[in-house]
Amino acid sequence: MARVAVGGTFSPLHKGHKTLLQMAFSLGDTVVGLTSQKMAEKRVRDVEPYATRRDRVLSWAKRCCGVCPEVVMLNDAYGSTLDEDFDYIVVSPETEKVAMRINEERVRRGREPIEIVVMPFVLADDGRPISSTRIARGEIDEDGKVVEPPKS
Repeated sequence: MARVAVGGTFSPLHKGHKTLLQMAFSLGDTVVGLTSQKMAEKRVRDVEPYATRRDRVLSWAKRCCGVCPEVVMLNDAYGSTLDEDFDYIVVSPETEKVAMRINEERVRRGREPIEIVVMPFVLADDGRPISSTRIARGEIDEDGKVVEPPKS
């Protein structure tokens, strides 16, 4: 069976993340690289604790996809992709350049490149991509539904 890499912060775990993960799971045995708390805290928004994010990904994967992926902590953008064999790496358009850098480094090290699978952004009801930042700003919910401002 194919071995698949996918990574992210997954906070909150939204519809776009779920679509990305479902693609990875459909391709083979998946290793989910989950950003460490130290990496996650470099973001400009609040991020849930690592254990919460890990447990949420594992619970959702089992409940909705019937799989139990391996989850590993990412301390950098590359994780184990430079040294381990993977058949696919699943990314969003936002992280495609990271996958390209991974492959450049793999080739430099004499390893085969990983096939990059780019999943298009999942769009919210307003036609713009669902993102954790937009959710944190209160623009949309985790399913991409536009949040109406409170009436005054």
